[in-house]
Amino acid sequence: MSYAAAAALQEAVYQRLTGDAALTALVGGAIYDAVPPGPLPQTYVTLGPEDARDRADATGQGAWHRFTVSVVTAAAGFRGAKAAAVAVSDALVDAELPLARGRLAGLHFYRARARREGRGALRRIDLTFRARIDDTP
Repeated sequence: MSYAAAAALQEAVYQRLTGDAALTALVGGAIYDAVPPGPLPQTYVTLGPEDARDRADATGQGAWHRFTVSVVTAAAGFRGAKAAAVAVSDALVDAELPLARGRLAGLHFYRARARREGRGALRRIDLTFRARIDDTP
């Protein structure tokens, strides 16, 4: 197994999302690798947890990375959050992302979960994607 390309994948996903016109039209610059302290915009996108599993074979090292991108909003209803979630999905599914290390062999949607948080004041959609990376140092 190789976890060596994890940071490269994270950076490529972040760059793809911040450079996507449809997503930035919905959330502006509110796309975070880490949520900043202080007041937040009404709707924002953040990179979340990641799990990695071995995918080495006779041709070399590699891993499956399952990672989450979340859309969070204080707006009433899920409509705005779902529009942003669609933009995230459209930006990432089957994307050919250049990585600083390794080669992205595939990037696919895995699942989504929409729910209310706290006392219902926030809505959150967690989109989980699965990426296959071949490690080529």
